[in-house]
Amino acid sequence: PGPACEPLRILVADDNEDAAESLALLLWNAGHEVHAVFDGQAALSAVEKLQPRVALLDIGMPNANGYEVAQRIREYPWGKGIYLIAVTGWGQERDKRRAREAGFDAHLVKPVPAETLDRVLASIGGSLAFPSVRMGG
Repeated sequence: PGPACEPLRILVADDNEDAAESLALLLWNAGHEVHAVFDGQAALSAVEKLQPRVALLDIGMPNANGYEVAQRIREYPWGKGIYLIAVTGWGQERDKRRAREAGFDAHLVKPVPAETLDRVLASIGGSLAFPSVRMGG
């Protein structure tokens, strides 16, 4: 067996507080350090303060949407090392392209199956540690 996955510092930003808190709880239960915020401006402040390894950003947030938040994060020297994941209800090809252009590393469509999130986290050294759990949405 390989080494255990390291806990990650993760920021979850979504204006749907229930969705943000559910996702944060799933990640926290898997052993990660998780912080949840509910709008784009709060996401920018939290990213600057916490400098998380991963940021899961909803696209349709008030006070700076997810695209704007991603672009601003990428402007900082330390922001280039943050793995940015768009978590959104918008799943058309143009939405995925726009997310890439804004600086996102991954684009996940809600509701995100836990297995999908686990695969993305595994690609950067993290895990949910219990892939049979499904996220509600």
